[in-house]
Amino acid sequence: MKIMKFGGTSVGKPERMYQVRDLITRDAEPKIVVLSALSGTTNALVSIGDAMSSGDKNKAKELINQLHAHYMNFIEQLLKTDNARNKATTIINEHFEFLNIILKISFNDALNKDILAQGELMSTKMFSVYLEEIGEDHVLLPALDFMSIDANDEPQVLQIRAKLQKSLEAHPGKKLFITQGYICRNAKGEVDNLKRGGSDYSASLISAAIEASVCEIWTDIDGMHNNDPRVVGSTRPVEHLSFDEAAELAYFGAKILHPASIWPAQHFNIPVKLLNTMQPEAKGTIILKEADSEGVKAVAAKDGIVMIKIKSSRMLLAYGFLRKIFEVFEKYKTSIDMITTSEVAVSVTIDNTAHLDKITMELQPLGELEVVEGQTIVSVVGNKLTQKGNLLAAMFASLSGIAINMVSYGGSMHNVSILIPTGSKNDTLKALNKGLFGLE
Repeated sequence: MKIMKFGGTSVGKPERMYQVRDLITRDAEPKIVVLSALSGTTNALVSIGDAMSSGDKNKAKELINQLHAHYMNFIEQLLKTDNARNKATTIINEHFEFLNIILKISFNDALNKDILAQGELMSTKMFSVYLEEIGEDHVLLPALDFMSIDANDEPQVLQIRAKLQKSLEAHPGKKLFITQGYICRNAKGEVDNLKRGGSDYSASLISAAIEASVCEIWTDIDGMHNNDPRVVGSTRPVEHLSFDEAAELAYFGAKILHPASIWPAQHFNIPVKLLNTMQPEAKGTIILKEADSEGVKAVAAKDGIVMIKIKSSRMLLAYGFLRKIFEVFEKYKTSIDMITTSEVAVSVTIDNTAHLDKITMELQPLGELEVVEGQTIVSVVGNKLTQKGNLLAAMFASLSGIAINMVSYGGSMHNVSILIPTGSKNDTLKALNKGLFGLE
């Protein structure tokens, strides 16, 4: 059995859903199809929640009506028979009735997560009605029946496996299952989610749970590219990545793949393919255990970075100094992306600023602090990079004239990272594209 995940742009228009139908029915292998919400829906639901949170129920009502109209138009174009349209309309109206009811309820975080779940629930139910209309045998498998996270928001892999197997066994002989990405239940049994991009995570977790033959991630781009095609004019898809290389690229900014989605597939050695719904004949990218070659594969950039520098003469030979610093970040559950040290200073970067004020307050007794916002991490990713003696020379020769605030080299043989002002990001990506890949 294989897993096929389709993102929001892949189901965002009726004609795209027709393409998904063609892709999931072109071979006889049993499969679980994981769908995101229609493109734009999650953003709309976030805006509805924000309006409710701020007490602006009139704006929330207006946004609900706009989204409802979009879905009514979608149904009209997607389905051909009155019976199917009536069924889909009834389903969608029930979801929007829920959204209208919550306008009368006190808003809280749990209710907001219920709001955010509506997108995936509606997209899968509409797609199921469409498959039923064309006579395609399938089962709609509710993700809320098997996908769960614990009190630390970590997926409960063993429970997911047991519940999913039970759900599949309830439908003997069936070969096509449709389910939701992104949504889950938390330790309290409430509706929750796997955060932004979580549909990739869902697909990988499901792949691990059933030990799938492959996990296919279908998007609107033909695989992982060697650079950001939104910034650099000339890029090319990378045909083969190792799990380690893909994890580095996803974490450090490659938008095609959710960072958390690598480890479940990697742990159970499930091949992952990144494919293009609009160009299904394209090779895309395959992610396997082993790398196929050495050297640089791709460049990625991660924005929204803050650099924190702690300078103290007391640091010199001070036992436990780094431990005290890390304990502050651990206390506020804030991960560190990069770190550099000298005899008298430590510099770290973070991308989560939710507790920045508290973190800086607790770090101040340790030394003189400097906080620099508006930074970007640019990472060069490949295999055995630290064994390529000319790599740093090529990188820095390409980046002449660009201010570099930090360099991370040697911590991983798959990654060399630099920290730059965000305003220099585009020039940096273009310079590396030319210097490392010979592409303008």
